[in-house]
Amino acid sequence: MKPVVLFLAVIFFVGSLSAQNAKKSDEVVKFKELTYDFGKIKRGVPVTHEFTFANIGTTPLIIETANASCGCTTPTWPKAPVMKGKSDKIIAGFNAASPGPFNKSIYVKIAGVDTPVELKITGEVVAE
Repeated sequence: MKPVVLFLAVIFFVGSLSAQNAKKSDEVVKFKELTYDFGKIKRGVPVTHEFTFANIGTTPLIIETANASCGCTTPTWPKAPVMKGKSDKIIAGFNAASPGPFNKSIYVKIAGVDTPVELKITGEVVAE
């Protein structure tokens, strides 16, 4: 019984140490905006928006992934590290295929940060 308790205590201790090292996104990156409204856009006309960000951390910023909430939204992001004090952008593309309002998210995973940053695009697709 003692080995089991000792094992669980070690696991808990190691887990608490790694949790303390995790950073929050607002400690390493600053986005100019987190939401963009396209307003009314024409059906069948793809649109894009650039979400500009700056590395406000002390080390190079690495964006691991940027995943969209649906297939109609296509994010592109810098694959190279963004150096301390420098800026770059994530481009959100949206295929305006179906009429009606839309509200889409892009989840940006930053190396060393547990919780992804959520970027949002909204608007309304109108008939041609």
